Amino acid sequence: MNRPRVIATDLDGTLLAPGGVLTERSRIALQTARGQGIAVLAVTARPPRVFDEWPALAASVDAAICANGAVVYSPERREFEASRTLDAETAAAVAKTLRAALPSVKVAVETGFEVVAEPGYSKVDSVGDKRVFVETADEIFTAATQIVKLLVHDADGGADAMLAAARAVALPGVHLSHSGGAGLLEITAADVSKAAALAAWCAARGVDAADVIAFGDMPNDVPMLQWAGRSYAVAGAHPEAAEAATDRCGSNADDGVAHVIEQLLALH
Repeated sequence: MNRPRVIATDLDGTLLAPGGVLTERSRIALQTARGQGIAVLAVTARPPRVFDEWPALAASVDAAICANGAVVYSPERREFEASRTLDAETAAAVAKTLRAALPSVKVAVETGFEVVAEPGYSKVDSVGDKRVFVETADEIFTAATQIVKLLVHDADGGADAMLAAARAVALPGVHLSHSGGAGLLEITAADVSKAAALAAWCAARGVDAADVIAFGDMPNDVPMLQWAGRSYAVAGAHPEAAEAATDRCGSNADDGVAHVIEQLLALH
């Protein structure tokens, strides 16, 4: 196994143990990789503000690709390095189409700083939950300072079924995915994905895909797993992620990512 120049890892369900825990084994593996000159990137659906609540994780990565690739963030400097937004008109049109296909959904948008939601939007994030409610659904798209993700939630729905229904209707100008959140679709601009943001970050530093190793577990990880020279789906990964990856590793409950990194670095 060749040593990579970049390690890119999803967080929830992949690197982090159940409950959103960065284990000591994983922390040491990431820090050791960085100490040996390998860049470590968190590549996540979560917004940048979660790193304020996960300081050990913030101190263990060189950069964070957030909101499924819409934001590149420096946890060390607490600064946005880049962002790719979804225009409000497109987001509103997509929301209208999805309401017709999925009548029970509620809609919100992630701005990168907070969630702006319509009344009845009930999806609560376990970490970094920060939201404001507006009076009507239409106000979401005028109240948001910017839109990095459109969030479509059905409290009684399943993400796979919702994604299939969304893929069956015409939704130009957007990229559809889900990260395993119960009843939650995540929608970004069409050219936004974890892979696109990771590829741009690497290209700016002269790193080819062949020198990148990636880890993931959900449909939103698929483009990244396909792009990286070597990629791992953790045990229990969504079938789409497992099919996209070149390899498999242990689950997040068993420090699967850390185990692969240890092998790479010949720690054990």
